[in-house]
Amino acid sequence: MHPRLVYLKQQQQQRAAALGYNPESDEAPKVLASGKGLMAEKIIAIAKEKGIPIKEDPLLAAALAEVDIGATIPPELYAVVAEVIAYVYRIQNQKLKRKE
Repeated sequence: MHPRLVYLKQQQQQRAAALGYNPESDEAPKVLASGKGLMAEKIIAIAKEKGIPIKEDPLLAAALAEVDIGATIPPELYAVVAEVIAYVYRIQNQKLKRKE
């Protein structure tokens, strides 16, 4: 599943959610993981370890926290998640160009 995205929320307690999207088989991105506190730290650590782009967006993190793990995102989040997916593709393309 690609790209994988992680969203952070740092206020009172850190929150993270991870999304995955395979345009060949998914109708929309899915929530792969979500958590706060220690769980959020683990999600973020795994993302960093695997080189998965991290995008901070407190409002989106709060919205994604309401979506069940394994569920596709609701249509009202399509536009904002599409912007983030475009951001991830830009980062991935930049990394590929640096390797050339």
